[in-house]
Amino acid sequence: MKKIAFVAPWYGENIPGGAETELRGIVDHFHEAGADVEVLTTCVEKFGSDWSKNYYKPGDYLVNGVKTKRFKVRERDTAAFDQVNAKLMQGISINEKEEETFLREMVNSLDLYKYIREKQDEYGLFVYIPYMFGTTYYGVLSVPEKSVVIPCFHEESYIHINLYKKAFENCAGMVYLSFPEMNTANSVFNLKNVKQMVLGAGVETDFDYDAAAFRKKFDIKEPFILYAGRKDEGKNIYLLLKYFGEYKLRHSKDKTKLVLIGGGSLNVPESLKKEVIDLGFVDLQDKYNAYAAAEMLCQPSIHESFSIVIMESWLCRRPVLVHEKCDVTKKFVVDNNAGLYFDNYFEFEGCVDYIKHNPEIAEEMGEKGRKFVLENFAWNVIVEKYTKFFSSLER
Repeated sequence: MKKIAFVAPWYGENIPGGAETELRGIVDHFHEAGADVEVLTTCVEKFGSDWSKNYYKPGDYLVNGVKTKRFKVRERDTAAFDQVNAKLMQGISINEKEEETFLREMVNSLDLYKYIREKQDEYGLFVYIPYMFGTTYYGVLSVPEKSVVIPCFHEESYIHINLYKKAFENCAGMVYLSFPEMNTANSVFNLKNVKQMVLGAGVETDFDYDAAAFRKKFDIKEPFILYAGRKDEGKNIYLLLKYFGEYKLRHSKDKTKLVLIGGGSLNVPESLKKEVIDLGFVDLQDKYNAYAAAEMLCQPSIHESFSIVIMESWLCRRPVLVHEKCDVTKKFVVDNNAGLYFDNYFEFEGCVDYIKHNPEIAEEMGEKGRKFVLENFAWNVIVEKYTKFFSSLER
């Protein structure tokens, strides 16, 4: 297999985010398996940085032993981008001119696209992740016949930008993390000429966990529901907070806490300040220990193409609670009978009570989830599946 270039808007060892974590995992495990891989990215530090600022100097770097080329970004019209993006965030339709503005004024590197065009013969494939950014759109358009996209699609306004069709309907391959994601893609795009496959995402499985150690370190004696991830509105965290608050009102003697781990801030009502424990970022071992100590993980987001935190909870043998309106997470739960789902407060309450009051069934759910993850998403399984797919596309 010829050299594979993985292309992303930013890249580094400690950048938060689902797509960012997945890309690092794929790159590192391909590299460890002896594959010839390289990362092409911009000089932007991370998602939350100024997309016009070159945090790094352009040039060659080694990131965890992998050759990484960084290219300078172009100056952006941030105000023009923000104006269009505000419409998209509110679900307001935009016209073709606004679509062009959105794609042009996000993170982009003209030097990167020039490099891809000029050096295309040195690479077997260019693999882009995720779908939304200029690096993916303009990168694919540079050499569509050698382009594979790991889009991380979910139903949202951005996926309906018509200009994306130019790139995605003409690329060589599309890799999905779940079957609902593939269904979403094919409901929006005409992908009859694109080779598509659901391969899933890799998950680290070689770790230990200790529930008692978590409780001792953070002095948490009560049973708790765990939330792991970014604390922002897009992840439906405020719905979880609202439902948890209602649960505590209706169960005044119940001692269950809500424990939060991950970045971001949350406005917790005064009445819940003693019931919600926000630990912020914790190290990996503490995170695994937290899953094991929890009654359940609650993943309330309705916009997911996969969910690493669900897989991690299952690896620690704990059930999960998800939102019915997220096709991806609901399918994972239903297919494996490894958790429950809710669509309103009373369903949330019923699910929480059922898991809390049926510990043997909860353990069985966790075991089923663990078996599913080990069989489908352990890194040795993922590398083998991706290698076969990439080899079938190489020109």
